[in-house]
Amino acid sequence: MKLSIVIPVYNEKNTIKEILSLIDKINLHGVEKEIIVVDDKSNDGTSEILHSVKDKYKIIFKDKNEGKGSAVKIGFLESTGDIILIQDADLEYNPEEYHELIGPIIDNKADVVYGSRFISNKPHRVLYFWHLVGNRFITLLSNMFTNLTFTDIETCYKVFNRRALDLIKGKIESNRFGIEPEITALISKSGLRIYEVGVSYYGRTYQEGKKINWQDGLAAIWFIIKYNLKK
Repeated sequence: MKLSIVIPVYNEKNTIKEILSLIDKINLHGVEKEIIVVDDKSNDGTSEILHSVKDKYKIIFKDKNEGKGSAVKIGFLESTGDIILIQDADLEYNPEEYHELIGPIIDNKADVVYGSRFISNKPHRVLYFWHLVGNRFITLLSNMFTNLTFTDIETCYKVFNRRALDLIKGKIESNRFGIEPEITALISKSGLRIYEVGVSYYGRTYQEGKKINWQDGLAAIWFIIKYNLKK
């Protein structure tokens, strides 16, 4: 069995080598790892770091910056694993939790697993109140359309078995952060078995490099309506 780890990257020179090192150290007990890094035209030195390790990982360098969704779509198309997992490059999420995330899929209980930051007693950095309110509202609105009971649709950790990914990967349109509600809308219409697993969260401040902002939150509302009403 093979796990494909898709890492979208934009301007993460301070963390990219550490996240790759953390993933390398994870022992998945017989599950092979395929690490796919998609550089979304970084301009802070990240690309140069990735060029120095391109013989060790599958690295795709995009010609222009288009957003996280664009990079994830390319990573999906390049993946060859039986299980596919999205991993951000910013160290907010801990690769040591892969065992728990892929477990329901390996046990053939789930087709899709989300790693929720809000159903866990694991460490969770205390940060922005209005981000929490926004995340809760976006998830609530999505659930109203999908009739599902997610607690965290904006999580980085989204994991798919091969059948689930093949059902949705050719339908994804979003190039930016709209990919989060779009994927949720797509899997809700596909008759897939969906689970959530609690994960830790080591969030960043804007001074530390956090990129998502209130405009992305407003856009998410539009994407929830758009992709859930789309036939």
